[in-house]
Amino acid sequence: MALDAMDRRLLHVLQRRGRISNADLAEEVNLSASACHRRVQRLEAEGYIRDYVALLDPRKLGVSATIFVEITLSTQADDVLEAFEKAVARIPDVLECHLTAGAADYILKVVAESTEDFARIHRQYLTRLPNVAKMQSSFALRTVFSTTALPV
Repeated sequence: MALDAMDRRLLHVLQRRGRISNADLAEEVNLSASACHRRVQRLEAEGYIRDYVALLDPRKLGVSATIFVEITLSTQADDVLEAFEKAVARIPDVLECHLTAGAADYILKVVAESTEDFARIHRQYLTRLPNVAKMQSSFALRTVFSTTALPV
């Protein structure tokens, strides 16, 4: 089913304030509470709303270093890609893994406590990934902008 303007308003609010009560959400988008509840249930059932999560502060958890790792594999055969993806999914410090078109085959977003901690992650996990031909890491100096909200 296609999204209408009201669905988009609901999604916009929920992305930023996932714990908002149904009554407050209904008021904010100018719907009755029952109609709002039905729409949110439909958006969940149809998979537009995948999950509700708590966004944690990486600094408070001691993982303030963000590193982007570009990885080039020795080949792009399906079995090689699959083996790499399964292995990288098991690394707890990797937040994101993207198959890319460009200079590298994959880009990983990794968090660490420090450069020393990243060296541990590199030795313990990254160097053991299968079929890696080349790896290049870039440390983020400062996060200028970050959001989890998609444009709706």
